[in-house]
Amino acid sequence: MSSAISGNLHVANDVLADLVGNAAMECYGVVGVCAPNAADGIAKILPASRLRRGVVVNSLDEGVHVDLYIIVEYGTNIATVSRNLIDQVSFALKEYARVPLAGVDVHVMDVKVRR
Repeated sequence: MSSAISGNLHVANDVLADLVGNAAMECYGVVGVCAPNAADGIAKILPASRLRRGVVVNSLDEGVHVDLYIIVEYGTNIATVSRNLIDQVSFALKEYARVPLAGVDVHVMDVKVRR
């Protein structure tokens, strides 16, 4: 099929948040995703059905900006996990959703032992 179809494709921010949340859970060293407003300073791991609550997607003129709130595994290098996570999320957004990326910010909310 070589014919092109004219038109625009718009991807909702919730779909992008799901894509980012799933990409984050596949990254080594990430225990889970948590909500950005950790009550009482305690970060709780969100279940797989609510991953988008730990991802904030903003549409800007230059592209999509993502804020990701995660919990990392105890004993892993936080900088390395964050760098790998940024690469994983950037790849997922560029290759699967084909959206321009303005940036990815990783917020490490807690460190926990994986069970």
